[in-house]
Amino acid sequence: MSLLLNRNIFGDKANSGNVLSKDEANQLLNSWVLNDKLRTHMKQVAHLMKSWAAEKEQLNEADQWRWEMAGLLHDADWDQWPELHCKKIVEELEQRNIDPEIIHAIASHGPNHFGVEPETKMDKMLYAFDELSGLIHAYSLMRPRGYDGMELKGVKKRLKEKSFAANVSREEINDACNRASLGLDETIGFIISHQGSVLE
Repeated sequence: MSLLLNRNIFGDKANSGNVLSKDEANQLLNSWVLNDKLRTHMKQVAHLMKSWAAEKEQLNEADQWRWEMAGLLHDADWDQWPELHCKKIVEELEQRNIDPEIIHAIASHGPNHFGVEPETKMDKMLYAFDELSGLIHAYSLMRPRGYDGMELKGVKKRLKEKSFAANVSREEINDACNRASLGLDETIGFIISHQGSVLE
C-alpha cells in the first residue's frame, strides 16, 4: 500500500496564518481519532511541539499554536483511514484554508512514507518527535513510576533492543535528529522532561 502524496506543494500561501481554533482542532481530533492510545500520542506530540516552539525557538503564542496544531493533527486520519494516511488530513486542512506551513509539516512527518521532505524547523521537529515520542511513552508504561526518574540511558538501552517497540524505526529516528541538527541525547532528554505531563 503506497502512501506517497506525489506532490510537494500544499495549501495556498494566501492562507498563511490561518489556523483552527483550539476547540475546532480538538473537535476534529475527537471525531476522527477513536483510539485512545493514538489520541494520547497526538496530544503528547502536540505538547512537545508547543514546548519546543516556546522554549527553544522563543516564538509568540500564535506561532506556538501553529506548531502545536501540526502535532495535534499529524496522525488524525490514521485510525479510521489508514490507507489514506496523511492524504485525508492534508486535504481536509486545505479545504479549511489552513496555513500551508502547518499542512506541509504534517505532510512531511514521514518522508520515507509520504515522499515529502521536511524543510522548515517545524517540519523537522515534528518528524523528530513523532517516532521517538512513541517509543519513550512505551518505555514509561513498563516502568513502575512511569516518567518519574526516567533516565537517558534507560531509553537508549531500549532503542538498542530491536524487539522493543519493534514498529518504531530506529533509522527514521536517527534520520530525523540529523535533519533537525539535534543530538539524539538532547532530543530524548527534552521528551522525557516534557511528555510525562500529558498522559491521557
